[in-house]
Amino acid sequence: MCGVASRFRSIVPTLGMQSDASTFPPGGAPASKRSSGRSSWRVAGPVREREGAQAGVLQGTLALASIVALSLFVVLIAANRPSILTPTTHTGYFPRWMAGPLGGLLPGFTDNGTMLKYLFTGALVVMYLAYMLTLKRAAALPASWVVAAIVAVHVIYLLAPPMALTDLFNYVNYGRMEVVHGLNPYTTPPVIEPHNDPSYMLSNWHELLSPYGPLFTLLTFVVVPLGVAGSFWALKGILMVTSLMIILLVWKCARLLGREPRAAIALVGLNPIVLVWGLGGDHNDFLMVFCIMLGFYLLLRAHATGVAGEELVVGDSGAVGAANQTNAPPAARVAGMASRVSAGRVELAAWIAELRSMPLRSLLLPLAGLELGAGAALMTAAAIKASAAILFPAALVILLRAPRALVQVLVGMFLAGVLLGAASLLAFGLHVPDLSTQSSLVTSESIPNLIGLAVGAGGESTGLRSALSVVLVAIVLMCALLAWQRRDAITASGWAGVALLVTLSWVLPWYVLWVLPFAALSRSRRLRVTALVLGAYLIVAWAPASGLLWNAIGFQPQKTPLGRLHQRYVKELLT
Repeated sequence: MCGVASRFRSIVPTLGMQSDASTFPPGGAPASKRSSGRSSWRVAGPVREREGAQAGVLQGTLALASIVALSLFVVLIAANRPSILTPTTHTGYFPRWMAGPLGGLLPGFTDNGTMLKYLFTGALVVMYLAYMLTLKRAAALPASWVVAAIVAVHVIYLLAPPMALTDLFNYVNYGRMEVVHGLNPYTTPPVIEPHNDPSYMLSNWHELLSPYGPLFTLLTFVVVPLGVAGSFWALKGILMVTSLMIILLVWKCARLLGREPRAAIALVGLNPIVLVWGLGGDHNDFLMVFCIMLGFYLLLRAHATGVAGEELVVGDSGAVGAANQTNAPPAARVAGMASRVSAGRVELAAWIAELRSMPLRSLLLPLAGLELGAGAALMTAAAIKASAAILFPAALVILLRAPRALVQVLVGMFLAGVLLGAASLLAFGLHVPDLSTQSSLVTSESIPNLIGLAVGAGGESTGLRSALSVVLVAIVLMCALLAWQRRDAITASGWAGVALLVTLSWVLPWYVLWVLPFAALSRSRRLRVTALVLGAYLIVAWAPASGLLWNAIGFQPQKTPLGRLHQRYVKELLT
């Protein structure tokens, strides 16, 4: 893993975004110490630059082509016949509406399960390597090529059959429970509904009350009249468009922040984990992340336009200065930290005094549409998936420096909360998603479970889960403090997302999407490295061939006493 991390560090600084630390000029040494051959320097320099640029374009183009070609290959083998790549299918059942227009185009291709595991895993690994090369060369590529590749892979996965788990049909089934059978999915497990419903036979969490947010569940109500097949394709289309909108917002935010937009959208839109498991598996995280990014974009727009004359900083104006402290002696760093804490206290006291002197009317009126919209977007994200709330502290703390903007955002959150709460009350009564059951589930290769194995507990225990919950809260508060001190809500939110990922018991590969937009927009090289390392970890943990590797080396976390208990609990919910 150290080798992988060092490889990532060699790639990420070249994304076209400023890194945390200062770097030397391209010459590597002061001009006075270079070779005296000035004429050859002047001739060779431009030549080398042109050759390097041409090589960068060629490598980047090949990387883009590899991601597109391998995406098509993965979808073709998944759509070919029932296999482990499409868990909702089985021998004798793979309807044409589910296989899609790419189904059956490889009639002579292997149906050997082990071979498919190796092919899928190999394609995913090569795609990830091509992805990293794309990030390295993105700044040398025409923007139209990067955009074309992103659109191409999105269309490919739109045409894919349901891959990577069966969540899409669980979405459809929870919607049909209410609309077709009159059963509240927050109070009635699917096992109670008629078992001959076509969505029941395709779903699998039959003993689990719906863990999905009320707004998303209401969306599943809307597609019910289209039938199961129509709901399947409608939700696929909505999620694909939402993913493209996330990428568009990342592009716009990068422009507002002065980042390299090609590298930013490549980091988010070409990640193979998000493409294969996220778009291929059709998961609702895209809707949540879209609302989060919309909220941050509106805040950036508000800052850029100077709404109400207030300074609204959600970028990272203090990041570079803080980064320069990393090379200072320890005593100087401690002194600098103490100075920043002292300055922060003075600033906070001044802010409180300023807030007290401001009349309430000036905080509320006139209403500011951008900030109101940002607050509404953030609250909407939480109504889709509660995980979005983990980002609220950093986003709100940064607004303490602009009291009027903070009040406007809170008003937007309140108004959206009232509307969404009223809709949820009408549809579901006082009942809420079943997050407690889902939070008690454990995946064998999650970091908390690996910690439990390392300390000899046999996996994640209840005590360890509680301890990690405390750690998560502490880290989120630290991220809020980081946002305040460095005026950098983007980087702080990215680290909050990382903390959530590494403390989750039930971690799934496409969750890396929660971190990627912030890593793309932040100047923090460490955050981008961490996002890429998390991606490598998720591939190792979830690739189909990994199970063969675990068996070969005798790594079987699910066979410890605690591991068996975890597996049994999951099977009970899947009955």
